[in-house]
Amino acid sequence: MNIEEFRDSAEMLKVVAHPTRLALIKVMIEKGPLNVTSLYEEFGMPQSTISQHLAKLKAVNVVSGTRKGLEIYYELKDARVAVILNALAGA
Repeated sequence: MNIEEFRDSAEMLKVVAHPTRLALIKVMIEKGPLNVTSLYEEFGMPQSTISQHLAKLKAVNVVSGTRKGLEIYYELKDARVAVILNALAGA
C-alpha cells in the first residue's frame, strides 16, 4: 500500500476536523452558496473569524468561492465532505 496516496485526504480531514468548519460546511450544504456576511450573521462570530475558517477550507479545496460583484459566495466543492458529515450525523 502506498501511503502517499492518502496524504491529500489526510490533510483535508485535518482541516475539516474543527467544530466551526463542520458547522460552516453544514450550513453551505443546507442553504447553498453564501457570502461571509450571511455566514457571520448565521453564527454570530466576527467576520474575520469566518473568513479565516473559509480560507483554510479553500486551501484544501473543500470550498470554492465565486465572485458576484463585490462579494464572494462560498459553496462546498468536495462532495466527500458531505458524505463525512452525513456519517457523523448518523453516529
